[in-house]
Amino acid sequence: MIGTVNSNQDSRQLLLTEFLKHSGICDLKLLPLADDCSFRRYYRVQTKTNNLVVMDAPPDKEEVNPFIQMSDLLNKLGFSAPKILDKDVQNGFLLLEDFGNETYTKALSDSSRETNLYENAIDVLIEMHNLKSLEEKIDLPFYDQKKLQNELSLFIDWYLEGRLRLDISEKEKRRFFEAWRQCFTYIESCKKVLVLRDYHVDNLMVLAERDGVRRCGLLDFQDAVIGPASYDLVSLLQDSRRNISDEITLLMLDRYFDGVEGVNSRNNFMRSYYILGTQRALKVFGIFTRQDILYRNSKYLIHIPRLWRYTLANLQFTALGEIRGWLDKNVPQGFIENEITMNDNS
Repeated sequence: MIGTVNSNQDSRQLLLTEFLKHSGICDLKLLPLADDCSFRRYYRVQTKTNNLVVMDAPPDKEEVNPFIQMSDLLNKLGFSAPKILDKDVQNGFLLLEDFGNETYTKALSDSSRETNLYENAIDVLIEMHNLKSLEEKIDLPFYDQKKLQNELSLFIDWYLEGRLRLDISEKEKRRFFEAWRQCFTYIESCKKVLVLRDYHVDNLMVLAERDGVRRCGLLDFQDAVIGPASYDLVSLLQDSRRNISDEITLLMLDRYFDGVEGVNSRNNFMRSYYILGTQRALKVFGIFTRQDILYRNSKYLIHIPRLWRYTLANLQFTALGEIRGWLDKNVPQGFIENEITMNDNS
């Protein structure tokens, strides 16, 4: 096993070099790849024969075993996840298959490809949500009400109090979580499936040389859970990173319902879709703000206007009436208007 040293930047680089040598890779060039909202870092490893990707996940901050587990599962199930080529679990390094540079974000700059790309992403969800006896294949936590509620704390702690500087009383916090407890009763009947949790354009890759659902490469799945089928669907179609037309959204929803099994009521499913779309947006407000406050990483704040527009649209649905009333009382309209217009080229 490679010797362990303190995980500051210089020592991590030394450990990374040792890991790659241990993997038989010496003559190489490392190129940093895009970061995400975590402590993980990714590098493209360019060798004389091919390209690979290495994940650097400091073990005091991140675990690599969930990624390994999910990569193995997704590939066994016939989906495209980067295969693990070598690993050093103790020090938090994985050597991965390289899916190239064509993210959905990049590919969607060509508007003529939009429908086809979203159809591929929807087909992945259809096939994933039609899987039988998934619980026999993997042991994953449930995306239960406690976990959903805990995520909503990010909205109050980091966004309302941290960013907007609002003073939310303990009484109002209790009212907020009680209102959400009532909302979550409406999603209990939603079909339970494998939920990747970050299913959006930055985490999907175009793999044109593959067939069927394997044409859509999957990234950032290590936080997967068993939860409501509507979660990844709304994550894709109410994506904080890009505008999606109503026409495309309706086409994709129709495609999903035409292909998925076990949905007894489209109306009930869509109610859970809007509830979880709102929960996800509020959580992401907190995550993006925390990145700015703690790590001076403000690049995600540009997405806040779009998130508010999704949220305000979702709040028009009856099931979210209590949440809408709470926000009306505790978040002055002027704050929301300012946020919607902030850097609003989104």
